[in-house]
Amino acid sequence: MTPVTRRMSVAITLRDAGCVFAEDEAQLLIDAATSPDHLDYMVDQRVKGMPLEHILGWVHFCGSRMVVEPGVFVPRRRTEFLVRQAAKIAPPGGIVVDLCCGSGAIGAALSDLMGSCELYAADIDPAAVSCARKNVEPRGGRVFEGDLYDALPLELRGLVDVVLANAPYVPTGSIGMMPPEARLHEPMVALDGGTDGLDVQRRVARHAAEWLSPGGCLLIETSEDQAPETARIMEQSDLRARVVTDDNLDATIVLGIARTGRQEKARDQSVFNPKNAPFHGLS
Repeated sequence: MTPVTRRMSVAITLRDAGCVFAEDEAQLLIDAATSPDHLDYMVDQRVKGMPLEHILGWVHFCGSRMVVEPGVFVPRRRTEFLVRQAAKIAPPGGIVVDLCCGSGAIGAALSDLMGSCELYAADIDPAAVSCARKNVEPRGGRVFEGDLYDALPLELRGLVDVVLANAPYVPTGSIGMMPPEARLHEPMVALDGGTDGLDVQRRVARHAAEWLSPGGCLLIETSEDQAPETARIMEQSDLRARVVTDDNLDATIVLGIARTGRQEKARDQSVFNPKNAPFHGLS
């Protein structure tokens, strides 16, 4: 079988299984295969609904190849917006915390964009922690297993410049409407955000001010519909909140900045200056 014929055959199989980008996926699987039997196995796994990233063992995210292992949440392209907004705010060499880190791709990508930072990541899922270490530790960061801030070293309290949180925000009642490759192959702890989808966001925001430095920022990915409530949650947690969107990526984040006192005031103003970032205020 010629390479062209092989690619066509794999693409037809994937397209029949409902893969939208069958041709591109076919080439990725062919490139990753170590033998014809290995290719057949990977194609079979894809046809059965396993995420392509779990089969390949990596995802292309923010210009870097990040490790993604089976059973770990796959970072979405829209989340690149969260990383790029954080890169505009984080000071060079600053302290960054990636909560609910999953594969660790978010913190690792921010470290790449910044050039360097003091990176910490945490997740409650042991499988995610194991995977995150493969992305975070080569960049000089540290990964901890535990529940949100409880996992972090206490000496970070009041010193963190940026907290990133792609916490689960799908309402429990909507989980069944998610694509099978997400709800069947990704951990429920990374998807289910409770009745209104905001349970974990509330917990992240509630204690953020205790960990952030004056003028430090919390960035949370959320949905467009949930963003106003996410912003109110931040305001109730003594953070100044703004909603930021990107229509091209269909991405929405809410940024909360720790209230400042003295020398940090200029930084506070620059973060919320519309000339510096495409912030869209709450209506």
